[in-house]
Amino acid sequence: MKLYYSPGACSLSPHIVLHECGLPFDIEKVDLATKLTSVGQDFRQINPKGYVPALILDNGHMLTEGPAIIQYVADLVPHKNLAPSAGSLERYQLQEWLNYLSTEIHKGFTPLFFPTVPQETKESARKLLTKRIGFVATALAGRDYLMGPSFSVADAYLFTVLSWAPHVGFDLSPWPVLQTYQKRVGNRPAVQATLKAEGLMV
Repeated sequence: MKLYYSPGACSLSPHIVLHECGLPFDIEKVDLATKLTSVGQDFRQINPKGYVPALILDNGHMLTEGPAIIQYVADLVPHKNLAPSAGSLERYQLQEWLNYLSTEIHKGFTPLFFPTVPQETKESARKLLTKRIGFVATALAGRDYLMGPSFSVADAYLFTVLSWAPHVGFDLSPWPVLQTYQKRVGNRPAVQATLKAEGLMV
């Protein structure tokens, strides 16, 4: 398999999951500004959507969209217990979290990255993001991970989107549980390996 990624982008989540699963895979960096890969290919010829992540499977098929990729990868190694079994209530609860993280947290950060977005729009986005992140903090109270005592693919996604906070000046200090959570997930060997591979280690 080959993962197309951009350092620190939402592709960090499937990159983490691939490391957690211990599967063999290659990576290729994409410059999201120029849409060129590290070997000079036009990424839009690989993924017409023009953004990461994209995972090329061993059979040549391609999967895009982080929540789909991380569930697919987790299902390749079910004994790792990174996702509940398909058809179970717990699997739908996982999908509930992935949808929430995608639509409410991930997209909530988006306006904060663009300098051309009006300040008023950014302030509205910050207020809404504060509510959404507050919900996550409440859900994490008294537990180590989103789904309970065990790490799941949802945690790879949450870790990724929360890691954007310092880059856009969004303060997580009102939620100590989230700061502790980020350290807990960040200390996992697979996460450390991923951050190193993407050049994100401080």
